[in-house]
Amino acid sequence: MNIQDRFKNKVAIVTGSADGIGKGIAYRLGCEGAALALFDIHKEFLEKTVCEFEQLGIKATAYVVDISNEQEVMTAIEKVEKQWATIDILVNAAGIVGPTGTKITAFSTKDFDRIYEINLKGTFLVTKYTLAVMIKKGTGRLLLIASIAGKEGNPGMIGYSATKAGVIGLVKAVAKEFADTGITVNGLAPAVIKTAMNDNTSPEQLAYMTAKIPMQRLGTVEEVAAISCYIVSEENSFSTGFIYDISGGRATY
Repeated sequence: MNIQDRFKNKVAIVTGSADGIGKGIAYRLGCEGAALALFDIHKEFLEKTVCEFEQLGIKATAYVVDISNEQEVMTAIEKVEKQWATIDILVNAAGIVGPTGTKITAFSTKDFDRIYEINLKGTFLVTKYTLAVMIKKGTGRLLLIASIAGKEGNPGMIGYSATKAGVIGLVKAVAKEFADTGITVNGLAPAVIKTAMNDNTSPEQLAYMTAKIPMQRLGTVEEVAAISCYIVSEENSFSTGFIYDISGGRATY
């Protein structure tokens, strides 16, 4: 198989794809032939990304979606199915970090709720409605982006750690529900990846997380995109319910 054609005739939804990890994964999928449905809440950035992709010959359509809003998710996925008649791949990369360097006793309930709404409820919603389309065809690949924080817990980031742990649990449960259908559901747990998302992380928190990486560096968006595209490819046919590692050696289990 020519890797440049790996996703030819495939339709992929990528959430959080206006920037950062989501954009990087979408770009790689598009370069390898996928038609893209790009979901993001940031309209201006999203439209800019679509323009960039189209200039490179990548098929992409923008959908302004708040993944924490059930009606918006349901409507957007209905539009994707109507446009392409199928959904082959879902990569859910949308997420927020929330407060960092903040102990639970100082962590506001409002902040916790907002992180939950996007990171966990949003993951639940896009997974639920995408699977409803995939099951009609009996094939599909889902990749839900979790975090090393969901495996190990990062102090000072209780909202992020707890919701990403929830994503890991969701992956494992849903994968078993659909294991005999031809649809696989896997997760990816990155350590710190160099993106604009880190701009709001306190220097102390960032230093703590980076110090725990044996490779002694941050990961790159390109590295995340490379492993993500393998996970959602047809080559990866006997793996479901697994949380893949991309942590520079921080996680070895």
